[in-house]
Amino acid sequence: MTTLPATTDSSVGPAAASVATSALSGDLRSALGRLHRRLRAERGDAHLSDPMFSVLVLLDRDGPATPGQLAEVEGVQPPTMTRTVGCLAELGLVHKGENPTDGRQVVVSLTPAGADEVAQTRRRRNAWLTAQLDRLTEEERELLARAAQVLGRVAAG
Repeated sequence: MTTLPATTDSSVGPAAASVATSALSGDLRSALGRLHRRLRAERGDAHLSDPMFSVLVLLDRDGPATPGQLAEVEGVQPPTMTRTVGCLAELGLVHKGENPTDGRQVVVSLTPAGADEVAQTRRRRNAWLTAQLDRLTEEERELLARAAQVLGRVAAG
């Protein structure tokens, strides 16, 4: 793990601090990537791919959307999203309804089964992470609580 030089140490120049920050960047990216992959493994039914679950989470968080809107948020091509939505509809996790302002489009909404899938997966992932955090010391949990706030600011840009 990389240790950044203390910011109050005037003997450390900007170049050294930049190198340390770059190393920290790599360490954080690697650790967060591993944690993200581990949390994704705590998924619900095996029939859902990560992109499919991501669409369910978007609909749960933001409400109904067109496939085009979902594709834009997810950074995929509209035909890809159309296939994803079709699979989710076949599984009964989303409903494709008429768009009230444009009859050529559909509006995708979460079904109760889709909402339940999101809730169950979140519970499963939270339970796994809680068990991991319970193994840490109180000081480590306090450090992570502070880090979570900082990472939130970093993610906000």
